[in-house]
Amino acid sequence: MKRFKKVYIEITNSCNLSCDFCPKTKRTLKYNEVKEFQHILKTIKPYTDYIYLHLMGEPTTHPELRTYLELSRQAGLKVNLTTNGTLLKKVENILLASPALRQINISLHSFEGNKQVRNIDEYLDTVIQFILRMIASTRVICSIRLWNMDDELLKGKNELNQHILDKLQDGLEAEIDIKEALKEKNGIKLRKQVYLNMAKKFEWPDQDKEHLGDEVFCYGLRDQIGILVDGTVVPCCLDSEGHINLGNIFETSLEDIINSPRATALYKGFSERTAVESLCKKCGYASRYHRIK
Repeated sequence: MKRFKKVYIEITNSCNLSCDFCPKTKRTLKYNEVKEFQHILKTIKPYTDYIYLHLMGEPTTHPELRTYLELSRQAGLKVNLTTNGTLLKKVENILLASPALRQINISLHSFEGNKQVRNIDEYLDTVIQFILRMIASTRVICSIRLWNMDDELLKGKNELNQHILDKLQDGLEAEIDIKEALKEKNGIKLRKQVYLNMAKKFEWPDQDKEHLGDEVFCYGLRDQIGILVDGTVVPCCLDSEGHINLGNIFETSLEDIINSPRATALYKGFSERTAVESLCKKCGYASRYHRIK
């Protein structure tokens, strides 16, 4: 039986922010129901040990978040949650009390282009204090993401990002010099259980964008699959609109879905470093990996 390193589960495609870098979904906004989540967990359990509450939407807005974390624990699945960090105060007690939670990814680049994030220092202080409380009482990994790197940052001229790094340095009492460490690599450990990952901006795959090339590699269907809020199974976490619809987990067995002709062709294509789907040919992220062997 095929095993995946992770399965992305979109428990909602609704978000409390409107980020510049994030594509706006044209799908009907929805929160999945408890019985739907239970069905997903039962179905994917033989295929993975790790689930990621992430694809589109902000998972901390889901009213059943506490229940979903407990159901994941009962299923023996470890949870990785990705959030924009603006609602951490609201859900902190839920996250602190969950034994199923393995890692929290906090996307700090969410402040860009968002009128909802009016005070960057207040936002950062909330994130920092949450992380300190989390690592003081749990073994949960906290991964800070700042995926907006550009040439100005690399030259030390991006003042806002430099300010963010200074806040993280002092607030988290980092055990290394963050700016110096980032000159060597983009992923660094700040202290026990706390990591910072920088990355350059990338363009999400979009059917309406230009063709970027046929030579790509992707871990879709190899290490991961995604399940949209309506049950649509997609090959990776970047198919935000379900263009590569492999089947619906509420209607078809997962085994049949991942062994379908479309899924098989997609997997074979990536093995040969060739994109067979139109969306994959327009993915700025997948094109980074076309040289992987």
